[in-house]
Amino acid sequence: MAAGGGGGGGGGGGSSSSSSSSSNYWEDLRKQARQLENELDLKLVSFSKLCTSYSHGSCREGRRDRYSSDTTPLLNGSSQDRMFETMAVEIEQLLGKLTGINDKMAEYTISAGVPSLNAALMHTLQRHRDILQDYTHEFHKTKSNFVAVRERENLMGSVRKDIESYKSGSGVNNRRTELFLKEHEHLRTSDRLIEETISIAMATKENMTSQRGMMKSIQSKMNSLANRFPAVNSLIQRINLRKRRDTLVLGGVIGICTILLLLYAFH
Repeated sequence: MAAGGGGGGGGGGGSSSSSSSSSNYWEDLRKQARQLENELDLKLVSFSKLCTSYSHGSCREGRRDRYSSDTTPLLNGSSQDRMFETMAVEIEQLLGKLTGINDKMAEYTISAGVPSLNAALMHTLQRHRDILQDYTHEFHKTKSNFVAVRERENLMGSVRKDIESYKSGSGVNNRRTELFLKEHEHLRTSDRLIEETISIAMATKENMTSQRGMMKSIQSKMNSLANRFPAVNSLIQRINLRKRRDTLVLGGVIGICTILLLLYAFH
């Protein structure tokens, strides 16, 4: 009997140690995920600032070159380009690491050593996956915007260099060329305003789509409740009928009493 009790105690200690090690493994994965998410958040903020400063700097450079007669390029953003490529690679590496951590967390939730009632673990894993999806979407959106701005500015720079080379080759700085440059600047301003309007419209569309989804969800829940409790409708109808009947009875009693009082008074 003593030996059997000792064996049972040893087995219980081993189970407790295994549960503790599993819990430590899960907490270590969560700690790594949070650390990577914090790093990604900082990197994405810096990445967005870099893209914004690149766009604004190119616009200021274009305005300075408007009245200059040298042949310097429209954009002198080689350092910004290198910084952009470096930060993009770093963010992609962090996204890959965070994806690996989420995969390990998913494997942990379905492993045999984890209890079957792991709703809290699945909720935590889903939250980390949502954060990863948001970061990935933001990174690709910012990267696409940067590439589009760079391609447009390179195209505009090529056109501007052709104009400057033509001016320097002919040696004529007439009114017609100035008007052409002004019209070109107006077109760029209109293009920027149109892009801002489109972005506002897209944001409004996303908000309307989200609200429509919420309204559909509420409507489906109300329909399910109405279908689940049909007796409520019949009960409400019976109450309304009884109230109407009581009102008619009460009105009749009041009318009869009034008639009797009038007869008594005239009598």
